[in-house]
Amino acid sequence: MQYINIANEGVKSLSPYQAGKPIEELERELGIKNIVKLASNENPFGFPESAKQAIQKQLNDLTRYPDANGFELKQVIAQKFAVQPEQITLGNGSNDLLELIAHTFASEKDEIIYSQYAFIVYPLVTKAINAVSREIPAKNWGHDLDAFLQAINPNTKLIYIANPNNPTGNFLTEKEVDHFLAQVPEQVIVVLDEAYTEFTEEKERLNSFKLLQKYPNLIISRSLSKAYGLAGLRIGYAVSNPEIADLLNRVRQPFNCNVLALVSAVAVLQDDAFVEKVAENNRIEMARYEAFCQQHKLDYIQSKGNFITIDFKRPANEIYQALLYEGVIVRPIAGYGMPNHLRVSIGLPEENDKFFNALLKVLS
Repeated sequence: MQYINIANEGVKSLSPYQAGKPIEELERELGIKNIVKLASNENPFGFPESAKQAIQKQLNDLTRYPDANGFELKQVIAQKFAVQPEQITLGNGSNDLLELIAHTFASEKDEIIYSQYAFIVYPLVTKAINAVSREIPAKNWGHDLDAFLQAINPNTKLIYIANPNNPTGNFLTEKEVDHFLAQVPEQVIVVLDEAYTEFTEEKERLNSFKLLQKYPNLIISRSLSKAYGLAGLRIGYAVSNPEIADLLNRVRQPFNCNVLALVSAVAVLQDDAFVEKVAENNRIEMARYEAFCQQHKLDYIQSKGNFITIDFKRPANEIYQALLYEGVIVRPIAGYGMPNHLRVSIGLPEENDKFFNALLKVLS
């Protein structure tokens, strides 16, 4: 029996999501120690102390189910961003929310719009539900919003926009997003994926929650995996108008956020000092990466995230493999249609130094 023959049509053409290589896997393969992983845009400062303390308090009460509605976390999010708790949907990471939105609003023959070189989960979830992909050619590696508008038709159900975009780091201004949303029909849901928003400069950051007041078809998705350092716990949140949030919460699994993730999220969302430390390191070290690339005549895409994507003008897999032998893990992105590029997460100064030295050795 070939069970692929009875699978959902969209699933038949899927390939599993390829995450960044784990440190432990490289240790097993090559016997290398002191490995630096700059592949998955993780927080280089490690797990926040505020989250550790919250977990310690919770450890004696893990036999009970978590609060399925996430009351306390929703209260913290609502207060921090001046929204209402009934606008919030909690997810097992923002990936969970991106998929949940598609399952809620789109099905076979509906069309989902996203950009070339955008987050790979968008095409994956589109195929999984057997919807129709409308991949819009990128403009300078980023979203071409005018082309998005031209692609909208009566079958369009969803539009995904990552801002900043992963893996290219491109950024849309609030004026650009506002102008775009004003022209999108109200029956088309727009998902603004802001997983990396904390790494943008405060003066340029979108006031996306204010945009919600103008556009009821907007959903804002955010992650606590990056700047907040909770990638291993998997938690994120979406904010939308209450009617949309109610629909998402009908489809959401009842206990999709575990209790340790919930208490950690409450703690770190109130830990502004930690997030600012992370963002400041990112600003300083991003400048070092840009200077390094300029000095060594390496083309790169200017990024507003916690990563930088470098163009080697030739297939980059050989460079990626050679860096592994130097104990440095970065991210090849041929799966995004960018075989000449490597995406490098911004680490601590000493981690970035190791990457610089390793790359120079490999290129020489």
